Amino acid sequence: MSFCRIRVAAISTVCSNYRLKGFCVKIGEVSKQTGCNIETIRYYERIGVIEPPPRKGAYRDYGPSDIERLRFIRRARELGFSLEEVQALLDLAPRPQKNCDRVQSIAEQHLSNVRTKLADLKRMEIAIATLVEQCGTGNHDQCPVVESLTGND
Repeated sequence: MSFCRIRVAAISTVCSNYRLKGFCVKIGEVSKQTGCNIETIRYYERIGVIEPPPRKGAYRDYGPSDIERLRFIRRARELGFSLEEVQALLDLAPRPQKNCDRVQSIAEQHLSNVRTKLADLKRMEIAIATLVEQCGTGNHDQCPVVESLTGND
């Protein structure tokens, strides 16, 4: 399945008329619906990843597009995309057909980074497994793990 087939219908901007229809959600409910921590939502507002919604008194009133956008951000972050990459994807999302090549490029670069990290983790696993195997062999004056970590190997 192509990365561009992600459902991105309502993530561009806050719909201007949902408040007229009485759909207002407070930040606590948005947090529950999206799985995003309240402080994380506020952080995303401060750094401009999402627009701060209008306030009714001291409370923020979120709408369906805010929830959709936060779900998009959450899923992208779960896949390891940086906030910079998420912002780029959000900027490209309103016109997925036109921007599919650029979206694919971002996803391919991220995939390459993930594969590099996996290779690094595999090398670390092998190194640590080797040290653990040396433990308890009785062939060392000191613990092989501690010796390796102190640089005395």
